[in-house]
Amino acid sequence: MRSEACTSWVDRFQRQPFVFLTGDLGFRALEPLQDAMGERFINAGVAEQNMLSVAAGLASRGLEAWVYSIAPFCYARPFEQIRNDVCLHGLPVKLVGNGGGYAYGVMGASHHAIEDYGVLLTLQHMRIFIPAFASDVEPQIARMGDCPHPAYLRLGRCERPEGFTPPAYAPWRKLLDGSDAVVVAVGPIAGSLVEILSPRPADARPALWVLSELPLDAHPVPAPLRSQLRHSPRVLVVEEHVAQGSAGSMLARQLLHDGVDIRHFDHVCAQGYPSGDYGSQGFHRKESGLDPESLTKRIDLLRGPE
Repeated sequence: MRSEACTSWVDRFQRQPFVFLTGDLGFRALEPLQDAMGERFINAGVAEQNMLSVAAGLASRGLEAWVYSIAPFCYARPFEQIRNDVCLHGLPVKLVGNGGGYAYGVMGASHHAIEDYGVLLTLQHMRIFIPAFASDVEPQIARMGDCPHPAYLRLGRCERPEGFTPPAYAPWRKLLDGSDAVVVAVGPIAGSLVEILSPRPADARPALWVLSELPLDAHPVPAPLRSQLRHSPRVLVVEEHVAQGSAGSMLARQLLHDGVDIRHFDHVCAQGYPSGDYGSQGFHRKESGLDPESLTKRIDLLRGPE
């Protein structure tokens, strides 16, 4: 999704100039943006805390400021500066973390982002954008750029199955019709679920929805999904993020608060490092039950008897 983001930033810059800071990353990906922006493209070096404070200062002077790095170096290393310099002042700094979830694979836990949006949503005013497909990136960057709040974009690898065309972008979208139950996906893993569920007849599969923006206070469960949950009170949430601070926990809280009677709530999420080993993104997904085979089994159980 990085190339789509670069194209979107170039297009945006031509209409509305901004400042872009990178923590010495983006090589062989962001060169078109650097060429278009000139001195407004700033390599801040391996100094992420300083980079966030500089971005906050630019935003305080009315400039649109974007900050880019590998995800954990964008939200974890400079967390104090995000909290104190950006969020406590309500400054609309745009954070961009590349490689959400286990995307950086064998580079290990220091490069994984499996608690990123949960951590950031503990901060006031924060908004989260999680593209599921490459086509989501352009509208999300437009929405982020116009957002008056601090915001975080979690980039990953597009996993859209061949031949599948996602519906027009919205914070909540129904990807597949179904009955009996609902599956809610967060992020690119939605593509795997489309691949699992598409071959099944609509009357023999759960409906599949994707959630792409948080918090839910800003984007409540839409009426069609709420209606479906009242008639088919079984739900499975799938996300490459730990349970604490997850979209699944937020959704469960909102449904409970709204009095929606969910009889079966299941949540498949990142489990950290059960074996203590590191491997590819696929390896870590399998350890967490986020691989296609494990998800197929959880979906089959979801449609079982009461």
